[in-house]
Amino acid sequence: MNLQNIFSEIEKVDADVYDRLDTRRSAMKEFAKFTGKAALASMPLVLGSMFKKAYGQTPTDVLATLQFALTLEYLEGKFYQIGVAGPGVQANSGAAGLAALTKIRDHEAQHVAFLKSVISSLGATPTPEPKFDFTGGKGSNMGPFLGWEANYDVFLAMSQAFEDTGVRAYKGAAGTLINNKVVLTAALNIHSVEARHASHVRQMRRARGLATGSPAYVGDIKPWINLNESNIGAGFQAAVQPSYNGEELTVQNGINIAQVGGVSNVAASASFDEPLSRAAVLMIVDPFIVP
Repeated sequence: MNLQNIFSEIEKVDADVYDRLDTRRSAMKEFAKFTGKAALASMPLVLGSMFKKAYGQTPTDVLATLQFALTLEYLEGKFYQIGVAGPGVQANSGAAGLAALTKIRDHEAQHVAFLKSVISSLGATPTPEPKFDFTGGKGSNMGPFLGWEANYDVFLAMSQAFEDTGVRAYKGAAGTLINNKVVLTAALNIHSVEARHASHVRQMRRARGLATGSPAYVGDIKPWINLNESNIGAGFQAAVQPSYNGEELTVQNGINIAQVGGVSNVAASASFDEPLSRAAVLMIVDPFIVP
């Protein structure tokens, strides 16, 4: 990492930045303290701290987006914490499946810890973890996913829906974070991991569906989303469909991809992932949060 080049680029954008940071030399000395792998991993937060010092409070919309992301990570973290230890996963996942789901559980816990540290570093208090009802009954514990801890197929279906929702939610938040490159980078780092989770869980569901012939598995499940298909059985279709609505779009930047070179609607829709607005995500997760 060439700190000289970094500071030169900053100076091109804002010639007065070093007046806010005492001097260029003091800023360089501060960065020089951070060396090695641990320092490189923490550099985004160091940069964030520097810009907070230079420009004042982080915009409220950025903090609101981070708090919103933290709530989603709380949900996923608790879901895997309970589910991985539950009888459905323990009895049916096998060694490889259990290892993969345990890794995802640990990733979600790390996402929670990371977002809390970012929010705290920006001078705000992380939102507390809410209570969850993973049956989707909004506190009644009698929602459509009743018995999810004991039913491995239902657990995997919920995992897929949560991960697919998370990928689209982070993409939807990018516009809010676009002017804060440090925070945007942090969010995109999580976004890419969520996408890998979604793909892996989909492949786990495909393998199990082919092996069991269970009606819980609809169609030929792919590692990506085709059109607005969830590939989740009729008993849960209504509950998960909002996570997939809008994915059937084939128009990108005004160009209908399905009309280019004979590309099918399915292939055109699968080639792009669509963002979800915060309002849409709130509607999706609302049944799982206890008021």
